[in-house]
Amino acid sequence: MTNSPNSTSRRPFRTARRAPALAALVAAALTAGTPCATAAEQREDRSGIRLQRDADALTALGVTGVQARLTTADGRESTATSGVADLTDRHPVAADGYFRIASVTKTFTATVVLQLVGDGALRLDDPVERWLPGVVAGNGNDGREITVRQLLQHTGGLHDDYPDYTSEEDFQQRRYEGRAPEQTVAAAMTHRPDFRPGEQWRYNNTGYVLLGMIVERVTGHPWYEEVRDRIVRPLGLDHTFRPGSTPTLPRPHASTYQRFAAGAAPVDVTEQVGPGTNAEAGLVSTTADLNRFFGALLGGRLLPPAQLAEMRRTVPIGKEFRKLMPGARDGLGLFSRPLSCGGLQWGHEGGDSGWVTATGTTADGRRTVTVSMSGVLADSAEEVLRVERAASRLVDHALCADADDR
Repeated sequence: MTNSPNSTSRRPFRTARRAPALAALVAAALTAGTPCATAAEQREDRSGIRLQRDADALTALGVTGVQARLTTADGRESTATSGVADLTDRHPVAADGYFRIASVTKTFTATVVLQLVGDGALRLDDPVERWLPGVVAGNGNDGREITVRQLLQHTGGLHDDYPDYTSEEDFQQRRYEGRAPEQTVAAAMTHRPDFRPGEQWRYNNTGYVLLGMIVERVTGHPWYEEVRDRIVRPLGLDHTFRPGSTPTLPRPHASTYQRFAAGAAPVDVTEQVGPGTNAEAGLVSTTADLNRFFGALLGGRLLPPAQLAEMRRTVPIGKEFRKLMPGARDGLGLFSRPLSCGGLQWGHEGGDSGWVTATGTTADGRRTVTVSMSGVLADSAEEVLRVERAASRLVDHALCADADDR
């Protein structure tokens, strides 16, 4: 799934100042000649101005760089960038830069699993043991009691034993170490389950690692090849791929930074492999590709109606997530959240060593936004919460803009 970067054209924001009388004459002439095109362009301008304002609000909170993109069903796009791509040369952020999408990968994985369900190759109520005999066992873990649906919906109860860098020294020593899926699962099996399957909800990476292993067992191909053949190629997502053990990103891309202690100097952590290279977090993409993916998914172009309905059948999230995601509910690889203009948005977030990605799509897939933040240098949980809330406002504003016109 390796791709070379392609340059894409970006429509600049129009910021013209006119004398009031002249502006009125020009507006009247344009309205008389091409009323539909002019109204659409005006809506695009308003969306772009608001998107830029919200991107700037994120860098004002200390985020190093931001790129955001709003895409509508008629092919119109608004993009905004803010901050810098790196702290050394302070180059501007590219609107089409690559980034590690981290847990947004889970939606790709879930889509493949549900396609296989639609094909009749497996069932949501299949126990994990059916496909991975003996893998989920020991210390009270039992693959006979956990279903595919529960893995998708974070209700399987498995304990995550997921490594994180504890210091700059730790990062420098282990930055090129990957982790095989079997290692992640084996680490989880050294712990007792957090709860009995189906009784609670807790966000879980190990479950999606297992889903990737199940996809391979069902199809005979690695999960990322199925993502490539079933999603990436059909949709023309030319900038979405799994880097695997490659620690670098194609250009253009922003550098990302992490503080390993409050108030410490930011450390460039862009070049790394890390443990999240599997079906839980293993993809790289761009804002344009993610918008196309989520628009196609919610628009019904990737799943049959029955499987899309299953994906959107939600349960309440755990209390530890409710502060970060007020009003959110969890489907199968997809979260719903209420929109300020009414209805729901659908999407997924991801975070990986300084990168944070937020996505949102209207229920009909006709309006989609992605924001990628690099260098989220928060020193406390409260600062993280402020950034999360600002990103949520950006998504909500983008999806609710000109709601009366849609």
